Formats: sequence, structure tokens, C-alpha cells
Amino acid sequence: MNSSTNSLDDVSADSSAEFPDRASMMEVRLQAQEDEITLLKSSLADALRRIRLHDQLLPLLKQQLIAVNPGAARLLNQVCCSDGCTSSRRLSSSSAVDGIHHPTSQLSDSIVTNANGRTEIPVSTEHRPATFDRSTQTEATLLERDAGQDRVALCRRDKSLQLEDALPSGQLVEDVRAKLHRVPGMEEEDEEDEGGGEQEKALSWTSSVEEPIQPTTIRSLQRDDFQDGSCSPDEPGSISTSVKTSDQNLGSRNGPLAPIQEGEKTALVRRNSEKLGNTERQRKRLDKKAASSTNLLTRSPSLENRAKELIASAGSPGSRRGTYGQGQSIKMFIRGRPITMYIPSNIQNYEDLKMEPPLEKLELDWVYGYRGRDCRDNLYFLPTGEAVYFIACVIVLYHINNRTQRHYRKHTDCVRCLTLHPDKVRVASGQTAGVDKDGKPLLPCVHIWDSTTLVTLQQIGLGAFQRGVGSVAFSFADSGAFLCVIDDSNEHMLSVWDCNKGTKHAEVKSTNEAVFAVEFNRSDSTNIITCGKSHVYFWTLSAGQFTKKQGIFGKYKKPKFIQCFVFSLTGDVLTGDSEGNILTWGKSAADIKTLGKGAKETFQIMRQTRAHEGSVFTLCTLQGGALLSGGGKDRKIIRWSADLAPERECEIPERFGAVRTIADVDGEEILVGTTRNAILRGTFSDGFVAIVQGHVDEMWGLATHPSKNIFITCGHDRQVCLWNAEEHKLDWCITLEEYGLCAGFCPKGSVVSVGLSTGRWLVLDLLTREVVSESTDGNEQLSVMRYSPDGSFLAVGSHDNFIYIYSVTENGRRYTRFGKCNGHSSFITHLDWSKDGKYIMSNSGDYEILYWDIAAGCKLLRNRFESKDREWASYTCVLGFHVMGVWLEGSDGTDINALCRSHSERVVAVADDFCKVHLFQYPCPKPKAPSHKYDGHGSHVTNVCFTHRDSHLLSMGGKDTCILQWKVIRGGVGSSRERLPSASSTSTSSPEPATS
Repeated sequence: MNSSTNSLDDVSADSSAEFPDRASMMEVRLQAQEDEITLLKSSLADALRRIRLHDQLLPLLKQQLIAVNPGAARLLNQVCCSDGCTSSRRLSSSSAVDGIHHPTSQLSDSIVTNANGRTEIPVSTEHRPATFDRSTQTEATLLERDAGQDRVALCRRDKSLQLEDALPSGQLVEDVRAKLHRVPGMEEEDEEDEGGGEQEKALSWTSSVEEPIQPTTIRSLQRDDFQDGSCSPDEPGSISTSVKTSDQNLGSRNGPLAPIQEGEKTALVRRNSEKLGNTERQRKRLDKKAASSTNLLTRSPSLENRAKELIASAGSPGSRRGTYGQGQSIKMFIRGRPITMYIPSNIQNYEDLKMEPPLEKLELDWVYGYRGRDCRDNLYFLPTGEAVYFIACVIVLYHINNRTQRHYRKHTDCVRCLTLHPDKVRVASGQTAGVDKDGKPLLPCVHIWDSTTLVTLQQIGLGAFQRGVGSVAFSFADSGAFLCVIDDSNEHMLSVWDCNKGTKHAEVKSTNEAVFAVEFNRSDSTNIITCGKSHVYFWTLSAGQFTKKQGIFGKYKKPKFIQCFVFSLTGDVLTGDSEGNILTWGKSAADIKTLGKGAKETFQIMRQTRAHEGSVFTLCTLQGGALLSGGGKDRKIIRWSADLAPERECEIPERFGAVRTIADVDGEEILVGTTRNAILRGTFSDGFVAIVQGHVDEMWGLATHPSKNIFITCGHDRQVCLWNAEEHKLDWCITLEEYGLCAGFCPKGSVVSVGLSTGRWLVLDLLTREVVSESTDGNEQLSVMRYSPDGSFLAVGSHDNFIYIYSVTENGRRYTRFGKCNGHSSFITHLDWSKDGKYIMSNSGDYEILYWDIAAGCKLLRNRFESKDREWASYTCVLGFHVMGVWLEGSDGTDINALCRSHSERVVAVADDFCKVHLFQYPCPKPKAPSHKYDGHGSHVTNVCFTHRDSHLLSMGGKDTCILQWKVIRGGVGSSRERLPSASSTSTSSPEPATS
């Protein structure tokens, strides 16, 4: 029997102070939206300019292709004339001789050569209606030069031309690629002449693809810069182009593309929801918009990167998560934001990759922690020598002498209460309600199971309880035939169930106040007692109906809480309350003289015994009638005689907290559960030692030693704990002034660094536990502490958007600031070092993936494509090509809290926000990758980490304060299961559902 300790807090009178904060937050959000709008306008203007230039280049490229490969004429003829060209193109030649009109009937297999020896594409003079470009939703139009100039219309398809089909193979492609590179000596793309009205520079052209142009593939061309002596392409009618050809070019299939000559070319204008009034004014307006956002882009590197992504993806509408992009990159979307992943060179056929579950599997080996901070009466001792208790979704059976664990894992959410059957074999446990990752409710219920075989015997009340099960109790007089349950609804429904049939026998509303405990009378199964906030109720069950009598406090002060109760050998009820008293309750005869003939018997206080300073949290009866009581504020355990005379007492250490519950072992030795999530074992004469310990608040920091089976944890309880994974015990624990959020071992293993919530970080010596170094970076919390593979650098990721780099000397005891990585637009979440220790990959809260050259002075690598083949010493970044498959469709970016690649680089473990631990194969770069999924945590899983030999995986819950140690097992279907070397103690678990 058990219940949560709940108290009602007063509403704060300072709630009005929230409105200025909300206003400031709205201003910040408004400014961010304005920046985004400016960015989009700039991106649109730049994209329109590039499209205009591409349209100008397309006829020239066709002419050169025909000059090189005459067989391409038929293909181009079919392309130009097939189902509707998007818009008419007017092409003017540079001289009157070039301006030859070609009739439509001449669009055949022939190649037309003009008087100057230039080869031209026969084009149609037929005008077709303009259509809209799907990629930009804008209409392409042409400017007319003058009325007296000849025009030639050129048709263009709605989608991009597949020019590789017209190219010959072999050396010609390499020559074409060489010609497409930037001409030496040219200036950068967007530089402007100081004179403004002076002549701009001549045109040159370069490939717009970030990656090198692959054989048989030409994607698009763009303007690079201008040279002196030419006109700006932004001036209508100032430029036309012609192509030089020669007899060698016509006769050879392997000749290069002819160079582009100076000349004149008609300009193109695109419109977006605007009328085609003054085209010159439109062009100036677009140029002004592009220039106005220059400062914005230069101020924020992240916005510049976003602009590049928008421009790069302008021609590919309808991109979807996991779309394969031209053999070079792939995109995924998180909350509508595109994230580009570049495919490594060693992956030739991305679409042919098959994702399979890993051969490795996990088996729960050990559970660290105990839930004593908010639960009562949840520790029992079995005749098998095992202590039964719970934490998160796992019920642990810990053999106190052999130091082994078994686990019952059939619950789907946090276990809240526990009770032992009179036969000392069967156990009943209740859980709280929850929801799965899809938002579907997980209904609370009670499981009755066999503690010897870990087999579930009965599932009670699935769907009958609201919010959760607060307390459970077996009947005694009839050998445990019935089970009493109190749920966590507002009315705290009291129900009695048949344990064998699983059917409800009776039900009644108990009270709107909190209920802490429930028990059957030891000698009469029709009598039930409940206690809680300011009440003790005595219930009688008859013919399926309950009658309730309230305990009368009379002349005694009514306590705020009745925390617990037990039955004495004489049948009296003994309660412990928040005033520190033990009250003895008895049944009194009806007061006929005062109340008349209708008076009924009542339950009144017969005796009050002062026991503790502060609350009495637990009472436990011993063989022979003795009584044990545990205090809260005074942390004392007192042994009382049968007539409530104190006999012995002891005080548990302050670091373990107050006494939460007591379990009798053999009349002399006892087990004590504490409010700081520890279980103590001992006697009054010999004292107590901790056999189970754990954190008491949310945990985030986790790191494993590079060469030993030890790991370190830290959390909001301000504790830093070093654990031994082989012996399953806590080696040491220290308390800090602020709470820790991250940790990392130096590769040499002698020190560990811990990042705190205030921007301060410490370096602790593992042997002496002393602080050997201390520093502060910013005033916001730190999220990552990561040493380089050789231990020469330490990277500190902060919520102030910076990564601080320190050089490390003297075996990790001296730290000197080396530099700072500045470029993220949100807080740092994860980072990893390359194997050579020169580069860093980092993720941020707005789903950025950035790469840094540390050796070059913490320089941001703008071209992320260059890092696609880099090898990483660790892989904890949740965003990256190699781990893209761990994300579920529709993830919002916070669904995965952490991941960790094994040292063997065979598997990757994932901690998600839905209480699950996943095991994927590594790499897993395709969406919907299969995995093995494991339950056990009752809260979001905050971190995962492999031990140094990959023999175990450690996972850490958030609010459930639970650390689970998983054994990594090698094996596959139809093969023997090979276990990795491990020195851990034996542990078995209840059969678990198949993972997926």
C-alpha cells in the first residue's frame, strides 16, 4: 500500500510579473520573424537573378552542344517542340548578318550555319502562351530591344533539360568540365563598381553545383563576375552573345565547348504577383531588396547558411524528408526546417542501402536507484532473501547477500505502489496512467505476479482506475482472496477485487482528500481502514455495499496528515501522524445516554504516544508484538515494546534523508528505505550501511571511463556520483553548490570535468575527489564537456551559443583558453571530435549542423560538403547523415535527447522522449530504420553511453531518477547468442515483449 505525498500550494501573488516577460518575448519573436521575412525576400531576389542568367545561357549552351555533337540536333528539336514551351524567348544576334530568320519547317536533323561560319540552332518563330515556373511560381518574360531589331523565339521546357543525354562520353566531358570552371583573374560575383554608372565587367560562367560535376552530368550554370569593357546584364538590351565554332569543332566529337564571346544579349525579367509595368523599376527594386539584406546576412552566419539552402533548393519544389538529391546530398525536415546531409563518397548507391536491425541486443543487467522520495510502504523482504522495491517501471528483487538482481518488467508506466501477499510469494503492484508516443493513453492497472517465476498471474482493473493506482492491500483473514485498491482520481475510489477471478466485488467514493494508505483488518476481511489528509476512515463491507465511520479525535489535536498505520497484536489500530505522535484507536460502545437509542459504536483515540520530532512516516510490527517507528525530521528509528514503551533508537546519517519505510528481515536486522532514494541495511547495535543508492532529482550528465568499467553521473540534486559498473555500487558521491548537467572523462582517465548550470565547470581528481581546476564560460548552463581523442583539447558547449576550446596540459590538470567557436544561432546540444583531433561537429537547439576547424583557430567551415568523409572519434550528435534513420517521421526535434555510437562502430543507442531506449545498426542513414526497442524508464531518457569495451550500455532517466545498466549481447536469428565479456553479477529479468 502506498500513495504519493501531495500538498496544495497557494497561488502566487506575483503572477502579474509575467506580463512584462511575455511582452518582451513577443518582441523578440516579432523581430525574429521580421529577420526571416527579410531573408526570404533576399533569397527570392537572388534566385530570380540566377534564373534570369540561366535562361540567357541556355541557348548558348545548346548551340555549343550542337557544334560539338551534331547528333544532338534531333534531341534538342524534340525537347523544344514537346508539349508546350513555358515562355517565348527572343534572341537577337550581334550583327545584321547573324539575324537570320529560320522557318519552322527547318527544325529537322540539319544544322544551320550562318554567313559568319557560326553554327546556330534552328528555332521556331511561333509564339506560345507563357506559363508559370513551378519552382518559383513566377512568370518568365522577355524584354524587347527595339522595334527595328530581328527576333528569334526560343522555347524552353518547364523542367530542367537533361543535357547529359546529348553529350558524348570520354575525354569530351572532362574538357567540358574544365571549360565550365571560373576564368582566372575574374572578380567575385556580387562586387559593384565604385563609379556606379561606369561600365561593369564582362561575363564569365561557372557551375552552380557545390559538388564537383560528375561525368555525364551538367546541372546548371550561373554568372560568376564581370570584367572591364562590357555592359551590365541588368541593363535591358545591352548584351547579346554568339558562339565561335571552327571546322575542328564540327568535325571532332571530342572537342571542348567553344569559349563565350563578347556581344549583346537580351535580358530576362521575372515577376512575382506584380504587373509588368516598368521593368526597369522592377529590376531596381529587386536589386535594392537584395542589397538591403546584405547586412543582415553578414551579421548572422546562420541566416547566411539558411539563405544558401533556400537558394540552392529554389529549383526543386516539393522536397520531402529523405529525398535523394542528385547523388550528392539528402534532406530531412524537422519542424519544417530543411537539414541537408551530404552523402559520403564510400556510399555509391544510397537508394540501394538496406536498413536492418542490429545483431546486437540488450538485456537488463542492473538497476541503480530506489523510489523513496514520494512513495510509502514500498519495501518488503521475501523468504528467498530478496528485497522487493521499485523504481521507474521496474520492480527489483535484490538478493541482499548474493548481490544479484531480478526484474519484473510488465508495467507500461511508473510503478506507484506495492504490497506482499500473506503467502510471501505473490506480489501486487500498481502503476500510474501514461501516454505512448502517439498520444494514446496507457491505462493504469494492478498486476498480481509470482515473485519466484516472475510470471503475471492476474491483471486487475485495466481501464477501471483513473490517473493511477495509489494504494493496494491484500486481505489476511481469508488468505489473500481479495485485493483492495484506491486510485488517484479526485474521489479516490475505493474498490475490492477478487484476486482469482479478477472481477470487481464492490466500489465506493472514499474522499476528495489525499489518501496515503489502505489495509484490511487482519482478523476480518469485511473491515477496511484508510488514512490520509486529516482523516482516518473505518469501512465495513456487507453485501457489496460499504458503510463508513470516521475516527473521532475528540480532545486530541487533529493532525494535518495521518501518514501510516498498523494493527497491533490486540487488534488495535496504531497511526503515525504529522505531529510526531502514535495514536492508538479503539472501538467504543454506543453512547445511548447522550445520543439516545439510535447511537452507534464509534472509533476513538484511546491513547496518544509522543514518538518523533516531526512526522512519523512509517510503522512496522515485529514478531512478538514489538513496533518500529521511523521519523522524518529527526531521522530516528525507534523500537517500541508491545505496550509502546521505547526500547532502543538510532539515527540514520543526514546524507540519506528521512526514514520513508522499514522492512523486517529477521527480527533483529532491518531494511530502511529513505527519502533520498537509498536503502539501508543494519541493526541497532551495528549501525546501517547503504546497499542501494541513487539520485533524488532529474539527471542529465553521464560519462563512461575510457579504460575502466566505471561511470559518472550528475543532475539537478547537485550530486556528482562515481559508479562501479562491475560491482554495481557507488564508489563516491560529492555535493556541489550548483547542479551539474554534463560530464566528460579525460582520455587518460585520471580526471573528469563537470559542467554546471551557471556556466562554471570543474575538473575533479578521481582518486582524491578534489577540484584540480575551475573555470567559468558565460553565465548560462553548460550542455557538453568533450575532450579531444589525444586529450590535448577540451570543448565546452554552452547555452550561450558558443563552444569554448581549452588546451589541456599536465595530465588534465591545467587548462588554457585556446579559442571560441562562434557561429551557432542557438544553444549547443551535442558535439564530437574528429579522430585526428582537428575538427569538431556540433548540433544546436535550432537543428543546425556545423563543422569547425580547431587547428586553424576555431574557424567555421562554410562548405559542409568537405566534411562528408571525415571520421569522428565519437558520435553523439543527434543530427547527421550517419544517424538520420533514428528520427521518426514527424519528429519535432526534441523527440531524441541523446545518442551514442559504440566504440566498435557497429551500433548506435538512442535515448528518446517517450521513455524508450533504442538500438540501431550503425550507420543508419535512411528514414524508418528498424531498431530494437526497450522499456524500463518511466520518464524521458536523458542520456545513453557505452562502456569502454562496449560490454554494457548505460541509460539514464530524467524525472524517474533511474539508471539502467544493459548488457550488450551479440547474436542473430538461428545462431547461438554470444555474450560480450562482462564481469557483472548475475541478473535475470521477467520475459519481455519482442522488440521492434
